[in-house]
Amino acid sequence: MLAIRPLAFTFGLAGLIPFVATLAIMVFSTHHGPLGTQLFYLYSAGILAFLSGVYWPVSMQMGEHSYPLSPIHAMFLSQVFFVSAGLTLLLDWHLQALIFPVLYILLCLADWFTLPGYWPRWYLNLRLMLTTGVVACQAAAATWLYLVH
Repeated sequence: MLAIRPLAFTFGLAGLIPFVATLAIMVFSTHHGPLGTQLFYLYSAGILAFLSGVYWPVSMQMGEHSYPLSPIHAMFLSQVFFVSAGLTLLLDWHLQALIFPVLYILLCLADWFTLPGYWPRWYLNLRLMLTTGVVACQAAAATWLYLVH
């Protein structure tokens, strides 16, 4: 049988690589810096949509359980983060640099506080660790972009 926890940690950590790689392109490549910025925020939106998408199937499993979050609210959470990520891509990088870290923090808080007892503790710890890494990359990208532009 496949052990989910090590697999989740492996894929989760591997998911940080594109953040770091595109950040490196932004910082170290004068020729490809703008492309690195676009890819960084495109990947940011994609991962945010991916992470929030878990609330859709979760909402379908809530009928027989007693959680403080209703199925409608879980579906709403899924869509709010998905749509917010997509709409943020339409904004200038000045706003993307501010909005994406906030969305990642809010989604992590939603994971921790909206469904107590639903997620295993190791998953919540993993989410906190990965969100910290992503927000650090977001802060580094914003700092670099604001210093350069």
